[in-house]
Amino acid sequence: MSRRFVLLTGCSGGGKSTLLKALKERGFATVKEPGRRIVSDELATGGKALPWVDMKAFALRAIEMAKSDLQDAQNSDGIVFFDRGLIDAAIALAHSGGQGIEETLGETQAYWKRVFVVPPWTELFANDAERQHSFEAAVQEHLRIEQALDALGYTRMELPKVSVRERAEIVLKECGAL
Repeated sequence: MSRRFVLLTGCSGGGKSTLLKALKERGFATVKEPGRRIVSDELATGGKALPWVDMKAFALRAIEMAKSDLQDAQNSDGIVFFDRGLIDAAIALAHSGGQGIEETLGETQAYWKRVFVVPPWTELFANDAERQHSFEAAVQEHLRIEQALDALGYTRMELPKVSVRERAEIVLKECGAL
């Protein structure tokens, strides 16, 4: 797909959502993480598609939402930044015993070839109502994401552990937006 769909991924609690907010404040189109939106909705409605209750149902719902997000983003001009997305959902589905990553994604690369990855960062990681897994589980997820990105032919760019302003500038410079 288009260079304009830029994926931010990596370790839970590594600062993706904060970075996305900073990019939005600079006037860029952004798409919030499907997982957080699903968990919020499931908690509010008493649903069971939660990663700690039914990971497979959660992942299937995240795939649907990520596909819808990509479709909706077709109407946006310029760069669109995604906090997680279809790749993350496909990894979760495969990890939960569902179909394989390549089977879920097909042949199309949904995002720009360079993907920005936030590393594990214990000082930022915190649990809340929507993030109930351990830091160790987040690190394992991060490793699965890195392996999948490599296998899918994406170029990973790990963001340094610096301020959100500095991270935003790095991302924008790499995207040619500065």
